[in-house]
Amino acid sequence: MKKLENLEWKPMWVSHLGCIKGCLNYLGINMSEAWLFGITGHAFILNMHDVVCPSGPTAWKSEKMYELGTNVGFRVEYIESFKSQDDFAERQKQAWKMAKDAIDKGLPCIGWELAVPEYYVVNGYDDTGYHYSGPIIGEFKPKPWNELGDSGIGVLFMGVVRKADPKDEKTAVKKAFDFVLEYAKYEEYWLPKYKGGLQGFDSWIEAIKNDTADNFGMAYNSVVWCESRHYAVEFLEEARDRLPEQVSGLLEDARVHYQVVADCMKQVSELFPFPPKGEEVKDKDKCNRALELLQKARDAEEMGLNTIEEIAIAL
Repeated sequence: MKKLENLEWKPMWVSHLGCIKGCLNYLGINMSEAWLFGITGHAFILNMHDVVCPSGPTAWKSEKMYELGTNVGFRVEYIESFKSQDDFAERQKQAWKMAKDAIDKGLPCIGWELAVPEYYVVNGYDDTGYHYSGPIIGEFKPKPWNELGDSGIGVLFMGVVRKADPKDEKTAVKKAFDFVLEYAKYEEYWLPKYKGGLQGFDSWIEAIKNDTADNFGMAYNSVVWCESRHYAVEFLEEARDRLPEQVSGLLEDARVHYQVVADCMKQVSELFPFPPKGEEVKDKDKCNRALELLQKARDAEEMGLNTIEEIAIAL
């Protein structure tokens, strides 16, 4: 067996970034959680299925995050495939070889659904499959390499995380904000039956009003997007200290708006705790309170996005 010692994920609701943070720590790339969330745009993302499916946080075209990562000193080279594709078995072999070669060179990897449908740090391998760190229910079991992606979801993803030459901070923030604004407006980042940005809030609100919101999905989406907005506030504070004074006022305005969003999302996550304790979506009082909070969060997010657009123009 080959294993990279001290390579572990950073526990987060957004397992994708928790795994990247663990890889960055291993590579000696010093970066706060807030900076990682903000510079990849995730702090300001919201992706929602029309019935609040728990897949919302991961079922969107997130490849842009890797491109943005190159601005702050890391890049991810990856293999992706789908069980329905004719060359799926060959892609499984390619992913296995890529991960073994990377680990032999001391490079960390990340993969999808090594156990539950979340992201994992791949920190080793043996004769049969992958060893990993991430969300695990029950006893750890190595993932056979020829079972990667062979699931009901049917998505194969394996990536190698490497160091890259970072850009200046002004450029990194501008590119992140450009993406945030694109994602909030353009459906090219969304999958069928999902909506992003303010339309994502609208879908969430409508599902609650129509009694179609999934109970498990309500709880899971609440904690994921709550975490993202928490780091949005911290990122804007950190950016205010790093960027030119000409945008400090706008960054503070954005922080105020996103503080409202974060506070509302925290209260929603408390109404619908994860894992669910019961059928909270059947509780009319909780749902009515959630509707008030989500509408308030949406209004504040709209003002926050408008301010982000001003910042992007100024940068």
